[in-house]
Amino acid sequence: MKNLDWNDLRIFVRVARGGGLSAAAAELGSSPATVGRRMLALENVLGRPLFVRRQTGYELTEHGRMLLAKAIAVEASARPIEEWLEADDRRATVRISVGTWTANFFTENFARLWTPSDPFRIAFKTTEAKLDIAHREVEIGVRNAQPDSPNLAARRTGEVAQAPFRARNRPGAQREDWVAITPEDRATRSANWVDAQPGITIAAWANTPRTLHDLIRAGVGKGVLPCFAGDRDPLLERAGGTIEELREGQWIVMHNDDRHRREVRTVIDRIVALITAHSALFAGERPFGEG
Repeated sequence: MKNLDWNDLRIFVRVARGGGLSAAAAELGSSPATVGRRMLALENVLGRPLFVRRQTGYELTEHGRMLLAKAIAVEASARPIEEWLEADDRRATVRISVGTWTANFFTENFARLWTPSDPFRIAFKTTEAKLDIAHREVEIGVRNAQPDSPNLAARRTGEVAQAPFRARNRPGAQREDWVAITPEDRATRSANWVDAQPGITIAAWANTPRTLHDLIRAGVGKGVLPCFAGDRDPLLERAGGTIEELREGQWIVMHNDDRHRREVRTVIDRIVALITAHSALFAGERPFGEG
């Protein structure tokens, strides 16, 4: 049957054995609502009612009992394959969409996000563009705005401040121009903010945030960076106060269904704990050398 999702059979067995949605959801690391939707989808594909739904739980129909016997046989036949995959160390992957500087911060603190004993791996998708969480391009995104899709959920972590930075060892008498992102590569509010400033001179352009940072470090000019990036670099110093019109909130965004997966929930909790522990740094309240 081409429309049958075999993973639904696995869920069905757990619902049947547990007598309801909650026990199955807990075992699968999902939500009762998601498990319930999968069972409705399975019944629709098979064209047969599998459960009598009561307030006290789910009771199998005659069709449900027949399917359970067959599904248990399928599960038993699949066990050698699962054991082979486990022996091959195939773990689930949690994909995280982040910008350049968040990726840099996360990689420096990777031990706070993942340990070798975790039954999953982390894959960073570093881009200034917003990957599509609703259509499962990634499981988690770090965003500067709340999602507007009903399929997405979010947890606020705090605020992110931006400021101009210059090279710390730059001669004081030297003329101070700016470095900026090229017009065709602007994807952030900070890049557009620099372009909107009147009367400034651009000494050099960069097409990526990392190259922009390298130009600032080399003393070519000053440029705008998130405070949590610039203030962590001992070779940089503030070239002015925080730019209040660029201050914005930060959210961890995930799909409503994926957030109930155990590995996704674990990574989200660790990201929130990590950022919360460094909230002053993200908010621009910890310039380098000031504690």
